[in-house]
Order: sequence, then C-alpha cells, then structure tokens
Amino acid sequence: MCQHQPPCPSADSADRESARLVAHHPEQGWSLLCNGVLLFEDTGELLPDGKIIAPHRPLGAGKVVTAA
Repeated sequence: MCQHQPPCPSADSADRESARLVAHHPEQGWSLLCNGVLLFEDTGELLPDGKIIAPHRPLGAGKVVTAA
C-alpha cells in the first residue's frame, strides 16, 4: 500500500499509528492512515482486515485534579 520511503509501518505492526495521514476528518472523529488503518479520536482503531482495536487512552485521562 505505502509508497513512502522509508515505508510506513504496516497495519499489523505495534507502531501502526505512526503511519502518515491520508485523510483527516476531525469533524467526524476519524483519520485514515497510509497503512489502511482507520484511527478514531477516542483512540480506537479499525484495521484493514476488519479487526477492531479498543480505545486505549492513557490511564487517568478522565480524572479531574483540583488544587487545594
């Protein structure tokens, strides 16, 4: 798929999210990467083979901290 040099990581590699953007639609909450991965704003992913990767936000992202 990828024509970049060096080539982007494949959809089944651990660093697949570092592939280049092909299409970006923040108003709809998704981006298409060069390796065919659909990356969603909630950090979920849909791989080209149909496999779903659940959202994987960092722990504590939803916690609110207030100063005393």
